This record gives sequence, C-alpha cells and structure tokens, in this order.
Amino acid sequence: MTKRDTPQRRHAIIALLNKQGEVTVEALARHFQTSEVTIRKDLGALEISGLLLRRYGGAVPVPQEMIAEPAQKVSVHKQAIAKAAVGLIKEHARIIIDSGSTTATMIPHLGRQPGLVVMTNSLQVVTALRELEPEPVLLMTGGTWDPHSESFQGQVAEQVLRSYDFDQLFIGADGLDLERGTTTFNELLGLSRVMAEAAREVIVLAEADKVGRRIPNLELPWSSVHTLITDDRLPPAAREHIQARGVRLICATPSQE
Repeated sequence: MTKRDTPQRRHAIIALLNKQGEVTVEALARHFQTSEVTIRKDLGALEISGLLLRRYGGAVPVPQEMIAEPAQKVSVHKQAIAKAAVGLIKEHARIIIDSGSTTATMIPHLGRQPGLVVMTNSLQVVTALRELEPEPVLLMTGGTWDPHSESFQGQVAEQVLRSYDFDQLFIGADGLDLERGTTTFNELLGLSRVMAEAAREVIVLAEADKVGRRIPNLELPWSSVHTLITDDRLPPAAREHIQARGVRLICATPSQE
C-alpha cells in the first residue's frame, strides 16, 4: 500500500483485530506487504485514538470497561488556523512548535512538508509527529516537566534552544491583549521568550475569542510577534489595532466541507 492508503490500512487492521481478537506486527507486515516500522506506527496511532491496546509484538482490543466517551472535537476555527499556519512553512524549514492544543492541531497537516526539522518542548507534539510519513527530524528541548502546561520548561530547555537557530516559531496564547501582546496563565514565561529569540519569524496561533481575556502574565509583547493567525470572527476594530502594531494578520476562514 502507498502512503495514501494509510487510513484504509489502519481501518483494515481494526477489522482484523475485531475478527481475530489479537494481531501481531509480524503478521500484519506480511498481510499488508509493508515494513514492521510502518505497522508499529499504525498501531501507535490507533492506540492514541483509543481503538486498541498495544502489547509486546502486537495489539489487542480495548476492554469494554475502558472505552470512554470520544474526545471533544477540535473546533472548525482551530482547524482553519492550523491549516493556515502549515501553509506558511516552506520545504526543509527548521521550525519550533510550542505546546498547546492549537499548535498540536497543525501536526496532521505537516506530512506534506518535506525535509522538516522540528523542535518542541511537548510530548504530545512529539507523539503526533512520530505518526507522520515521512517522519520529520525531531528535536526535544528536555528540561523540567511542568504539569500545568504539559511541557518541558526551565534553564536546561532554554540552553538547548539557544544552541540552534530556526526559521519559524509557532506558539499559542491563552489570551490576546490588544495593548500589550499575548498573555498566558502560566507563570513560566522564560522558555517562550527564548523560543522567540531563536526564530526569525514568530507566528502566534489564537482563536478570535481570546481577544480581551483578562490574563495577568504577558508572554510576548507585540514587538516580538511577526504574524498572528486567528479566525474570521475577529472584530474589525481589533484587526485595525493589531495591524497598527506592525503585526501581519491572517484571519482564517473555516472550510465549508
């Protein structure tokens, strides 16, 4: 099967699993005439989706008592923002993807970008990136785990970032203060600012309803932001205010599909 057949192959794996009650990596690789590495990626992606449980050398169905309610669907506005962000990435780019739900929404669309080098401080981002075909070159900051942001922070992470230079940083925001810049609930601000210093272009991804949120911690001042990608619900007055700060503004429109 070709790369375009990946969804069909994964669907077929679930069908085989439901029929047989257990599958092995070796047998699946023979059945689909592909590599064991590809099958392991398939099983990893299916496990993340809650469709099976991996076991040594294969997988088994999810026990009925472990089946939970489906995760909340990503909003159409967040999807539009993520697609617009990926559209700004050039081939063989070196990028940073910060932790956060909006930046994580970019990952499924990155498979069309060849030769990527991606640095991140997020285990969620790394896990999703490893399911891409082809898989980009991955770099991790390391550092101290922060359970609030579910990411690595601290001096070690900052030192690692200062050792590199990147084309673009993609970073989210808890709020957008029209006067000051991006804001966050997290008091650990150092790494975000080092990320911005290490990138030639800082691209903020934030839904329009985050404008005006009263959040005390200033993360990035407008002077550090090159581009803001938001959605088409952003009021005209806010658009004018942000553009007056010298920030490139992209208002993404959700797909009608």
